[in-house]
Amino acid sequence: MELMPESVDRRRRQERAGDTDVPAGGALPETALAAVGQHGFGVYVHVPFCASRCGYCDFNTYTPAELGGAQPAGSYVDTVRAELALARRVLAGAPPRRVDTVFVGGGTPTLLPPGDLGRVVEAIDATWGLAPGAEVTTEANPESVDPAALRALRSAGFTRVSLGMQSAAPGVLALLDRRHTPGRAAAAATEAREAGFTHVNLDLIYGTPGETAADFTGSLAAAIAAGVDHVSAYALIVEDGTRLAARMRRGELPYPDDDVAADRYLAAEAALSAAGLSWYEVSNWAAGADGARCRHNMLYWTGGDWWGLGPGAHSHVGGVRWWNVKHPSAYAARLAAGTSPAQAREVLTAAERQVETVLLRLRLAEGLPLSTLDDVGRAGAVRALDTGLLDGAAYAAGRAVLTLRGRLLADSVVRDLLP
Repeated sequence: MELMPESVDRRRRQERAGDTDVPAGGALPETALAAVGQHGFGVYVHVPFCASRCGYCDFNTYTPAELGGAQPAGSYVDTVRAELALARRVLAGAPPRRVDTVFVGGGTPTLLPPGDLGRVVEAIDATWGLAPGAEVTTEANPESVDPAALRALRSAGFTRVSLGMQSAAPGVLALLDRRHTPGRAAAAATEAREAGFTHVNLDLIYGTPGETAADFTGSLAAAIAAGVDHVSAYALIVEDGTRLAARMRRGELPYPDDDVAADRYLAAEAALSAAGLSWYEVSNWAAGADGARCRHNMLYWTGGDWWGLGPGAHSHVGGVRWWNVKHPSAYAARLAAGTSPAQAREVLTAAERQVETVLLRLRLAEGLPLSTLDDVGRAGAVRALDTGLLDGAAYAAGRAVLTLRGRLLADSVVRDLLP
């Protein structure tokens, strides 16, 4: 559940006015091609399959029942590789650029055999080449991997694994419709390290109805004890159209409480920092200097380029953003016909890119230079400084950096820094 373009874009841009059709072959403007990779280049691969649907999830995923009983198979990998061939043609006129990061997300990517996921990585390497030391991540549900699968993923070229823990409390897991047992995520993290993964992430969700402070403290302790070098912790978001949202509308469950979420965040900061993990993005903590940070997500947050493969995947190249059709059948049909699977795209204006710069970079521990703000933004920064939401020493050095209190109110600070 680490932040990915699908979750970023859908919250801000679903079906926005101004979206345009995509040429049948997916061709990009020359200006976009000329800018590819100036701030890094990555590949995101969306695997839209899950064994079951969690009650809080509205990602573009499908269970076997929703696909008429069909099971994920090698044909899906072949379809993804067909999009990769299209991507090579589209970017043929761009300056040569190797792939810095690969992130395979979903869904549950590890429902596919490790060998199939390895074929995707091999195809990416054959298409553009992986940069020396490239980060290659896969997400995994804890119950979908075992020691043998993790060893096979490591042998297939994956350097990092991100496990969906969410909680160590049985009641919380049950309410979220998670299938794994309370201790399975930590055990899988240990197995991943034993399989040779230096970089292992655990995802946590806090603020679930019925979760106690002790429940979350226990989840944090379990994640820390697992010896991982990265933890992502997110407040529960109730998305329209999910089973969880329906239960809350019917009054079966209370809605999340903002004050409780703030308390949980403070607990996460205290426990994780004491364990040697430092925040580098509002919802992410990593060990060491920079080595354990998720470099792929940093690419998103710092304005890099990426090609998104798979149904519903989002891409960004040189200021052009597009998103693929969502259903796996429609996605496969377009590629089989030799056309782009993209549903629509937009060319970002300078103003839109400025909004994204402030929105995303302010969430980073490095913040953003005050010089990137206009007069309205600089006035907002002064107000945020005066109310303790921006760090005084960083401000004196010319940067807007959130304080701990500022992290709790990051969205309001962003609004203050934008016209």
